[in-house]
Amino acid sequence: MTLSNENLLNIYRHLHQFPELGLEEFKTHDYLLTTIKQLPQQYLTIKEVTQLPTALLVKVVGKTHDRLIGYRTDIDALPVQEQTGLSFSSKIKGQMHACGHDIHMTVALGVLSYFASNQPATDLLFIFQPSEENHSGGMQLYQSGALAGDWLPDEIYALHDNPQLPAGAIGCLNGTLFAGTCEIHADFNGKSGHAAYPHNANDMVVAASAFVMQIQTIVSRNVDPIEGGVVTLGHLTAGDTGNVIAGHAHVDGTIRALTQTNNQRMQQRVRAIAEGVALTYGCEVSLKLHQGGYLPVENNSAITADFMGYMRAADGVNFIETKPAMTGEDFGYLISKIPGTMFWLGVDSPYSLHSEKMAPNTDAIAAGVSAITGYLEHRFTTIAN
Repeated sequence: MTLSNENLLNIYRHLHQFPELGLEEFKTHDYLLTTIKQLPQQYLTIKEVTQLPTALLVKVVGKTHDRLIGYRTDIDALPVQEQTGLSFSSKIKGQMHACGHDIHMTVALGVLSYFASNQPATDLLFIFQPSEENHSGGMQLYQSGALAGDWLPDEIYALHDNPQLPAGAIGCLNGTLFAGTCEIHADFNGKSGHAAYPHNANDMVVAASAFVMQIQTIVSRNVDPIEGGVVTLGHLTAGDTGNVIAGHAHVDGTIRALTQTNNQRMQQRVRAIAEGVALTYGCEVSLKLHQGGYLPVENNSAITADFMGYMRAADGVNFIETKPAMTGEDFGYLISKIPGTMFWLGVDSPYSLHSEKMAPNTDAIAAGVSAITGYLEHRFTTIAN
């Protein structure tokens, strides 16, 4: 049984109503498993992951076993209170599929259902991966060993929905599609005191402010302007009231770069500036830089050329060559271990990813299933030749 467009729309609406945060996707896992078990089972092998219990792997046995092609979808949601007004809005307070992983899962199920009824020419592996939004679920899955041996794909693919592209359009880029990211967490510790006696205190508002201002020079003076990068400090807290000098300040931010080399260079500059502020202001600075598995999504040149060539020529596919984006994705870790391609699926929404009003155009689902199924059939032929 291949899932119909009506089936897929109902699946999407169910997933949208019951979002779950990273590593907590137990009901999502169970719903996916139930749906998959309703498909023809002749070619399917289902594997649970003990170390990552909300993950799910489904292998489709091909006519030959010369190659294993992987297709990954993420399954987690965001801590966002939905405000779309949809009749099937999230029923979970403070949680929403604001990044469109419900679309991702639905498309993956559509493609899987086709190959469950139409044996592929070679083996396929569908990866339902938890915790893309946090905790580096892709890295955790790979490091768990669940993809080792006969379960390690020779190449891998994944999509991300894009509200800025027409519904159903396929977008891609040969090179780095998404940036690598790194979290910044900095604590400045000095000495609090009365506002009237600054000489008896060590003001961490001043120290943290110096850190914030000096950070602005990293991209402008340390990164090749052709390559670009981002350092954003989006959260700063200090003190409790206006007439008390703050003895502590906390700053959170993010680094984003299209190459790992630049990301590491920017991390080094953040660390050097933090150490300089500590010396200049006579305070203690505790700096944590956390990258985890959020490496740049660097599409494999040969595989991506084949993917883009197919999508350009395929009947009924609206292909758009896109530019790099500074958004992050933990598929970057998987693609650093397994050659492959990530691409966009247009969902035509006036609201951005992560917005509480982001409502994808569901026409994208059928178009995405058709384009990906067609490409995989093409890829089997390419591999065979």
